[in-house]
Formats: sequence, structure tokens, C-alpha cells
Amino acid sequence: MAEQGKEMSKKRGARRTDVAPSRTPYQKIAGALLAVAGMVILMGIITAEALMPAAAHYSTSASDISHLGGSDPPNSVIVQPAAIIFDATMILGGLLVIVGAYCVYRAFGRLGVTIPTALLGIGALGVGVFPAPTGGVHDLFALLTFFVGGVAAILAYTIEASPLRYISVVLGAIPLLILVLMTILGESFGVPAFLGAGGAERWVAYPIVLWLVLFGGYLMGYSPRQSLGT
Repeated sequence: MAEQGKEMSKKRGARRTDVAPSRTPYQKIAGALLAVAGMVILMGIITAEALMPAAAHYSTSASDISHLGGSDPPNSVIVQPAAIIFDATMILGGLLVIVGAYCVYRAFGRLGVTIPTALLGIGALGVGVFPAPTGGVHDLFALLTFFVGGVAAILAYTIEASPLRYISVVLGAIPLLILVLMTILGESFGVPAFLGAGGAERWVAYPIVLWLVLFGGYLMGYSPRQSLGT
């Protein structure tokens, strides 16, 4: 009986270990980097928008977020200091996400989450290095950012616990759904028709930014190991 009691105690201890919080240094660093990246991007965009003069005719409804860095070619207009703030914001945010993705890999070893998160950082970095006046290259990085950002938020389901994992899927699905519908239906799709092209783009971008902050905060707290196997 004594031996059976010891065996049962060991099993209960093993079960407690399975669900114990994983608090590796890399996980906490990843969380801090991703959360700060989301905050930097959000506040940088708000600051750049606030510093756009009325004469620039910039509108959150009609203007793309990237137009903070300058209008489209060939006759591009760059307004300072909004442009330098936006470009620097995207470069810094992108670098933080890239390093954060590396730390996520070191903490969890999940390439399915690491790769799209790293590509999200590369896309944001490219948006800052190649602003809107550069034309096609900028458009490719912007599309990469939006697409892989949605994918990363959905795939983060595998290392998140409830209820964040469901919130994460929703935040990732919103930009992907809007991108697909805008590609198929164009301006006739309800969101850009109702909110304008700029408003629709913000519905693509901001869910990804919110996910970065939420996911980062989650990683800084705890992530039950049990969720890694589900």
C-alpha cells in the first residue's frame, strides 16, 4: 500500500508538471519584444497622423497608412516629420518582431509560429525601408505584412491557451478575410465602400497590431505546457 501511495503521488506530481507554467527566459523576452513592437507601431502611426498638416489632405478614411511615409509615385509628396516618424516606427517595429520571433522559436521550437512571425517582422521592416514613394517594392512588403500577420495570429493558436487562442484566431482571420474579399470584389466590397480604402486597410492592419500586444503580454505571463500538445 505504501508503494502504491508513492506511485500515485509521483503520477500526480507528473500531471502537475505537465501543466506547470513554462517561464523560460526566451519566452519572456519574446513577449516583451512583441508587445513593445505592437505598441511602437500603433503609437508611431497615431503620432505621424497627428503631425500631418491639414494642407496635406491626409484622411484615415481615404488615405492608406503607408501614405504617412509619402504619397504614391510618380509625383510623390513627402511630409515631415510624419514621414520619418512612420518610417522609423516600421523599421524599429519590424526589427523587434524579427528578434521576438527568434526568441519564440528558442522558447517553443515551433517553426509554424516562428516563420510567419519572422516574415511579419521582415514585411514591416521593408515597409519602413521602402516607403510608399518607392512604388512596387513597398506594395509587396505591405502585402506580405498583412498576409503573414494574419497567418501568424492564427497559427499562434498552437502555443496559446484559452481564451486567447480563440481571440487570436479571430484577429488573424479578420485581415485575411478582408484581403481576400477586397482582391475578389475590389471597391464594391462593403468594408471599403463603407469605411473608405484607408478605413478598410486599418481593419486589416490593426487586428495584427493588437495581436502582437496581446500575444506578447501572454508570453510575458505564462503559457501552460499542456497547450503545446493540443
